[in-house]
Amino acid sequence: MAEPDYIEDDNPELIKPQKLINPVKISRNHQDLHRELLMNQKRGLAPQNKPELQKVMEKRKRDQVIKQKEEEAQKKKSDLEIELLKRQQKLEQLELEKQKIQEEQENAPEFVKVKGNLRRTGQEMAEVQDS
Repeated sequence: MAEPDYIEDDNPELIKPQKLINPVKISRNHQDLHRELLMNQKRGLAPQNKPELQKVMEKRKRDQVIKQKEEEAQKKKSDLEIELLKRQQKLEQLELEKQKIQEEQENAPEFVKVKGNLRRTGQEMAEVQDS
């Protein structure tokens, strides 16, 4: 690299440029860290820099293990909880069946409704006469 012309001139009026001081390199902590890194590199103990993909995969694996543990904890339910869930499901099924029957009756033609009413009244009359 060529040096500038004004450095060769010994003109006292010109201000000679000085190299700027890097405050990071002057700091004691930086020097100690740099010295330690050089020593470790000579010994072959360079810090292991994992690729970004490997870091992401390890994080996903850790998250997955944590999620599995949480699911296992939820699966371990007491007998009471299991029985309550079964009863709740039965009640929901009965409710759905009732709704379906009501919808079928509402959507049925008029003559089917009348026929059902006649059967009920006929059965009620038979019960009254038998009593």
